[in-house]
Amino acid sequence: MSSGTTTARNTESYKDPSSGHSRFRASRGYEHEAEVIALRRLLDGHRFATAVDIGGGYGRLSVILGEYADRVTLTDASTARLSLADQAFPGGPPFERQLMDASRLRFADDSIDLAALIRVLRHLADPEPVLAEMARILRPGGYAVIEVANSVHAARRVGGLLRGRPATQEPVEVPFPRSRRRGDAPYVGHHPGMICAQLATVGLEARQVLSVSNLRHPLAQAILPRGAMLAAERFAQRPLGPLYFGPSVFILARKEESFGHARRPGGCALQAAAPCPRTMPARHHPGSASAPSAGWQGAGEAARPQAAQGGRYRRRGCPWISGPGDRAPDHQQVGTGSDGLFRGGHASLVVHR
Repeated sequence: MSSGTTTARNTESYKDPSSGHSRFRASRGYEHEAEVIALRRLLDGHRFATAVDIGGGYGRLSVILGEYADRVTLTDASTARLSLADQAFPGGPPFERQLMDASRLRFADDSIDLAALIRVLRHLADPEPVLAEMARILRPGGYAVIEVANSVHAARRVGGLLRGRPATQEPVEVPFPRSRRRGDAPYVGHHPGMICAQLATVGLEARQVLSVSNLRHPLAQAILPRGAMLAAERFAQRPLGPLYFGPSVFILARKEESFGHARRPGGCALQAAAPCPRTMPARHHPGSASAPSAGWQGAGEAARPQAAQGGRYRRRGCPWISGPGDRAPDHQQVGTGSDGLFRGGHASLVVHR
């Protein structure tokens, strides 16, 4: 990997200025700080040789990855966003930059220790190719941090119940008329439990889940000082994580040591999936003998028989969770935060109007 921006073909994927440029920190300072808190919490106690920030724009969080990795590479599909790193870091960005599409990363198999995928899935109705590509480049035992725009956050679940429209497992596109007129990328929310299931199909075991930007509501930002909001955020991220409370969910996943790349036709892994964990010890190091805390439901071997009892998830005929029978999975097998508040179904895109 060479330093500097590559001269590869520019594959501009979206034009949303707030997603890829340094004004994000000024316009969404609380959200930025909340994401920094989450990233540091998940990576605390770890050290990596190599890290990749996939779709990381100008490198807003690449610099945070540098606190935990010896070598960081920022990748993005936009030369414009990559070039903004020169403005954001006047002395020169402290990481390498590479022009790459998230679904076609030019890294060797099993070569990266840490991958971050933050504010990327919210632009993808079908995240499986990007998740599979991220899993491909991770070495066995490597870690990934995945951010999900939460389609079943607390406010949406309550609003759905009041309107008689329960939340769904399916990806949900939230239309923003002004953004559509500008030609910006679609904004797609995903159910965190379904993302955990997809992670498991590509050999990534969900180890920890955090609820992020829990006080993003305009009313909270209007009446609470920033310091108080961030103090509450630090306190709330871990306990609210299993509830899928906030509008953003961060997942820490680990690539299984024994996972193979055999796949079913259509790109589906043969591996069984399982739901996001309820909780996890605050620190987990590779090779650690510490046992999960009581009530934990991980994506390991102990959880898979339970997940398999629910039958199959299907996306275009592709099973996400393999098991006997063809019925839809029980709510409890998808996640703890929205039990009973969403309906089953296929992962076709739902548009909220």
